[in-house]
Amino acid sequence: MLIIVALQTCYYIISKSPPQLKLNDPELFAYQKQLDSIKQTQPARKPTIYPFNPNFITDYKGYTLGMTVEQINKLHSYRAKGKFVNSAVEFKQLTGVSQEFIDTWSPYFKFPDWVNKSKKEGTSQKNTEAKTISLRDLNTATVEDLKTVNGIGDKLSERIVKYREKLGGFLVEEQLAEVYGLSPEVVKETLKYFKILSKPDIVKVDVNKASLQELASVPNVNYQLAKKIIIFRSSTGHINSLEELTKIEEFPLQKFNIIALYLKVE
Repeated sequence: MLIIVALQTCYYIISKSPPQLKLNDPELFAYQKQLDSIKQTQPARKPTIYPFNPNFITDYKGYTLGMTVEQINKLHSYRAKGKFVNSAVEFKQLTGVSQEFIDTWSPYFKFPDWVNKSKKEGTSQKNTEAKTISLRDLNTATVEDLKTVNGIGDKLSERIVKYREKLGGFLVEEQLAEVYGLSPEVVKETLKYFKILSKPDIVKVDVNKASLQELASVPNVNYQLAKKIIIFRSSTGHINSLEELTKIEEFPLQKFNIIALYLKVE
């Protein structure tokens, strides 16, 4: 019985084993030759590289481009200061990458349209005398007027005008910095050409008589702060000066000078 069981087991294992290919099988060589010919006819595939702004190179992106850790850190430190490189030459000077790197990757560098525009204007005006800047009124500037400033496009110019309308007009130039998306550099550049030449008529809100809704309508005063002002007013009985508002917990001290422009004490 043991002999019969052993023979049946061997037969089962042999019958289930995959057929072995012979290394000298003519069909195998013919198939391999066909595969090789197909590979040779197909063009080598290269990864697609899309244009990118070198100012926003990440650690991983820099590594894949062949930058060293030191070169990547130099770029990130420069960007942390709110500064930008605007040409391949500036990128090389800042990071210290090789000329071979610039020759390979600079064709894919993509800078904002206003950078390219300023370069063209700078080239055409190299040998001309500097013109006197004529200031324009920030409170009457149109969307098209604001777009002449480097760094301001369609969205930012529209955003500035909408915020100005919400305020009823800019009272101080510092309010321009409150527009969402405007960097300090662009604000500074804008104020080279635009100033507040005509101030709007503002009806100041009496901090001792104003309702919650009236206080919440004041620029830089939200509903929570308006509620705290009313509670503070109730606890003191009467607010004698606007400076007393700075005693309120979590009052935005950095915004006090602007908030005070819209309030009065009677």
